[in-house]
Amino acid sequence: MSTHHEHHVTSSETIRDIVIGMSDGLTVPFALAAGLSGAISSSGIVVTAGIAEIVAGSIAMGLGGFLAGRTEVDHYNSELKREYEEVERVPEQEKLEVKEVFAEFGLSESLQQQIADEMAKDKKKWVDFMMRYELGLEEPHANRATKSAFTIGASYIVGGIIPLSPYIFIDHAPTALNYSCILTIICLFIFGYFKSKMTGQPALSGALKVVIIGALAAGAAFGMAKLINGR
Repeated sequence: MSTHHEHHVTSSETIRDIVIGMSDGLTVPFALAAGLSGAISSSGIVVTAGIAEIVAGSIAMGLGGFLAGRTEVDHYNSELKREYEEVERVPEQEKLEVKEVFAEFGLSESLQQQIADEMAKDKKKWVDFMMRYELGLEEPHANRATKSAFTIGASYIVGGIIPLSPYIFIDHAPTALNYSCILTIICLFIFGYFKSKMTGQPALSGALKVVIIGALAAGAAFGMAKLINGR
């Protein structure tokens, strides 16, 4: 007798936050460093500007994650309050909505009514059902906003340090740029590969897309700096 194992790839909220922070952290400071390298030769200036950008970027990204998390919590609580009011005020209408959900699964009218009547006996489970299956809302974790802000901000910092690291050890910015390109492209490829694997996408093509986006951003910044400086 063979045993069937199902393998599903799931992407948690934490993984999503890491992806958001790391993708921007790798790309934006890389583009900034490349642009500055096209205009100046001092790695010290690139490092100073890059660190300033990483600090500002991580705060901005973290704040964005916090606000998004708070909005999600506030929206859920608002809809939850409305559902409780509706099961009190118009219970028969809410039962009809329960029946509509099960009608889509092909259940008979009598079975739909039986389920709706049974569910109405437990108000909390009734409301939880309506939140999930009528509105498509899952209850967010209480500390979701804070955790999201920290995860996105920290991931941005980690990603941003990578393209700047060669400039810390090499004084000549154009030379450091060469090493930064190699290091960042490798990291973008690895990041894109595992991101695609976690989200169930084709790993190789996903990795190449991430590399191309990062390379285009850096190339555009470098070319613009060269154009402005006339070099």
